[in-house]
Amino acid sequence: MIHVNGPVLRPEDAGYDEERTGFQLAGRHRPQMIVRAAGPEDVRAAVAHAAAANLPVAVQATGHGVAVPAEEGVLISTRAMTGVRVDPAARTAWLEAGVRWGQVIEAAARHGLAPLSGSSPHVGAVGYTLGGGLGLLARRYGYAADHVRAVELVTADARRIRLTPDDELFPALLGGGGNFGVVTGMEIGLVPVTRLYGGGLHFPATADVLEAWRDWTATVPDELTSSIALVLMPDLPALPEPLRGRHIAIVRIAYIGDASVGERLVAPLRTAGPVLVDTLRELPYTESESISNDPPFAHAYSGESAMLGRLDAATAFDLAGPGAAVPCVLQVRHLGGALAKPSSAVIGHRDAEYVLHVLSALDGHDPAAVKDTHRRLIGALGGSATFLNFHYGPATAEQVRAAYDADAWHRLTRLKAAHDPDNMFRFNHNIAPAR
Repeated sequence: MIHVNGPVLRPEDAGYDEERTGFQLAGRHRPQMIVRAAGPEDVRAAVAHAAAANLPVAVQATGHGVAVPAEEGVLISTRAMTGVRVDPAARTAWLEAGVRWGQVIEAAARHGLAPLSGSSPHVGAVGYTLGGGLGLLARRYGYAADHVRAVELVTADARRIRLTPDDELFPALLGGGGNFGVVTGMEIGLVPVTRLYGGGLHFPATADVLEAWRDWTATVPDELTSSIALVLMPDLPALPEPLRGRHIAIVRIAYIGDASVGERLVAPLRTAGPVLVDTLRELPYTESESISNDPPFAHAYSGESAMLGRLDAATAFDLAGPGAAVPCVLQVRHLGGALAKPSSAVIGHRDAEYVLHVLSALDGHDPAAVKDTHRRLIGALGGSATFLNFHYGPATAEQVRAAYDADAWHRLTRLKAAHDPDNMFRFNHNIAPAR
């Protein structure tokens, strides 16, 4: 028996399918038991039960980044743990494990502050940060993981502990994902940002536009974070008429500064091609989701990523253009700035100039063919260092190892052996214990 405040669900129970289903519909969890945790003590009890029965443990808040679906063991759902507390004097926020970024953005904005959130308000803040967290303000402030102050964790032996930067295990959690336990709460730093100059420029997709954006990124200050995406738009009445059914390039901009300066910085991009739609404007940070307009509805998808030292625009367009065997969204984000500065987080390859992210919907496509297409594209562009935040679906052992610098990887495997020697927490981008 397991004694918790939240519900315990088994496959035959009403509500089981709803609880196991997250945003990612490809490879949903199907565990022996789901514990919908009402708080940290429920998490501790669920881990204790799993340890006593020699069962593995998976964790899910929103389910955006499912790596390996659990077909056995215990799934701890943290979606009911949604508390947020902001300390405006310290410029910090305390987040429970199931909090989504939208909640944090709204709470922080009431005090003239912002979190280092990503493009979507629907993503779980804790899972995003444990993977590194590459957001809209990244070139100015770095990864979200760089700004974590404290973490509360349930370990594999069912202890509740609090970790701070002085603890050996603390940096391993930041970029190491959920490999070392179940995070039940996290204290993060906030930044004094209330407004942005941001939005998107939409062009017909060409190699010239991709090349123009790449060259332009060498000229911008750290206060400007941008990306470019090549997208085949569906022919739907809900879309602006100039975009319907077209293959387009979207340059997304987030600039912390005066809108007039932002406009001058972006001006050279407008010569890259005919602008089909322009959504650039000054906006409150509470509307920052409009920059990317990520879909809010659950769907099945697969994605892989890699850090790049340089971007071969012509090759990228040839492989991800209209003639691609498998339709995919190719997105490249500009790195550098504060992202290149060292911190205690174990995020590797901070000297990379760009991160490449390839994503495909799985509806009607063979998952193996999609994965093969993604890997061939990444290989052709010279990508060898993985960025696991943007890796959706199982990663190979080599891909996981390639996400970290060599010294960090050896440290992580030793810590895994010390804190989770039986690899209880393995439904993730797994760091296997050193043997």
